[in-house]
Formats: sequence, C-alpha cells, structure tokens
Amino acid sequence: MARPSRCRRICAEPEIDGFSPCGIKSAGQVLLTVDEFEAIRLIDYEKKTHEQCGKQMDISRTTVTEIYERAREKIADCIVNGKELKISGGNYALCNGSAVKYCGKRCGCRFDFSGKNPNENGKEKEIMKIAVTYENGNVFQHFGHTEQFKIYEIKDKKVMDSKVVETNGSGHGALAGLLSKLDVDVLICGGIGAGAQNALSAAGIKLFGGVSGSADEAVNAFLDGTLVFNPNIHCNHHGHDHAEGHSCGENKHGCGGNCH
Repeated sequence: MARPSRCRRICAEPEIDGFSPCGIKSAGQVLLTVDEFEAIRLIDYEKKTHEQCGKQMDISRTTVTEIYERAREKIADCIVNGKELKISGGNYALCNGSAVKYCGKRCGCRFDFSGKNPNENGKEKEIMKIAVTYENGNVFQHFGHTEQFKIYEIKDKKVMDSKVVETNGSGHGALAGLLSKLDVDVLICGGIGAGAQNALSAAGIKLFGGVSGSADEAVNAFLDGTLVFNPNIHCNHHGHDHAEGHSCGENKHGCGGNCH
C-alpha cells in the first residue's frame, strides 16, 4: 500500500485564484494546486532555497523540488499554449503559526501563537480568551447545538483560569454574539455552518474547527502551536439531530482534518 502524502503547510490561500489569456479564447484549463502555488511563491517570489521552502511547508527538500518542477511546467503550458490557469485544491493545511521561525510572520499566518493577542487599538491584550464547544470534557461536535462553552483565560501562553458557561438555548445566530460579549478571541469547535463562521468573523473571533477529543488537550495543543484543525470545516446538518456515528468535524482525508 502506498504511503499517504504529507500535508503541505501553507501560509495563506491565494487571493487570486485564476488567470486567463488576454484577447484570445482559452485553449483549455490547467489546474495549479494551492501547495504548488505556495512553492512558486516561496521560491520564485520570496527567493527561498528549496531547503528553506521545505522547512516552511513542513515537507522534504526533494518533495519541494517535485512540486516546484510540476508547478513550473503547468505555468509554462499556460503561457506557451494560451491556457487558463486555475488555482485550487491540493493536499495542504493552513499554517497555525508553527512556521513563524521560518517565515518571520511576513506571510500573514492566521494567528499569533505567541500568546500575545492585539486588541482593537493595536496594543497587546493582557489576557486572551479561548472558547471551546463543550460536553463532558470533550469538544462538542456541532457549534449550533452546543449547550455549553468552556472559556479559558490565557496569559503568557498558560491557562490561568477556566469556567463553563451555559448557552441557555441560544441558536446559531446568537452564539457568536454571546462569545463576543464574553470577550472571546478564539473559538475551538467541531462542525460549524457557513452562517456561523461569517458571524464569528464579523465579531473578530478566530475559528479553529474540525477539532475533536479533550477540550483541555485541544487548548494546550493550540498554545503549543500543534492543534490539528480543518480550515475548511463545514456542517450541513443544521436543524437535524446527528445520526449515530456522525461527526460534523469528522476527517475523511487521513490528514488530521487539515487536508483539502
């Protein structure tokens, strides 16, 4: 049996997801995966070596070379033959801050895992608050149906205090407002719908979905920069009870919930 490929760590998904030839009808479409795009960005744009690129993407130098050469061939095909370039998919995971020593935070990684969290005035907040959807010590797997949040207060990357807060039957739309009133900075959960994700984003709350297991261990992993999460988590089961064995945060990609 072939060994599954390792997830490639990327700093952020590309803001532009495609290019088309100008003035002529496209001769076809070429798919450039996001990890291939990242290799091009790091090597050709940021002028990193293949070894440096490998460390930042958490893969071997030889794998970087394979990805890079494949990406260059695809780009050349588009330029020479007038094909449309589409950037999408691939076997990758968004950086959770663990690559900061390689990228120096120039890349726009999603969150600062130093334990320092700037407030709206750009100054450091002394205390960071992390909320976890909570049930019997574990991460509850449906954000919209959670009856409790466990709120952790963090200072200097250490848990200083924690408490369980009842949601009192609040639905999907009201939960983001509840977390905002509690001054929460980060939410760790299992499955979550698109509407709730948008509400959290509007409230300035960072989301780490697709997480399962012990709530305490999830928070510790977050603080260590090793939390396994799914940046594309979604749940289409709103208004329905989950069937036995179903988990909104379930990972079917064999890569800790991070693969796409």
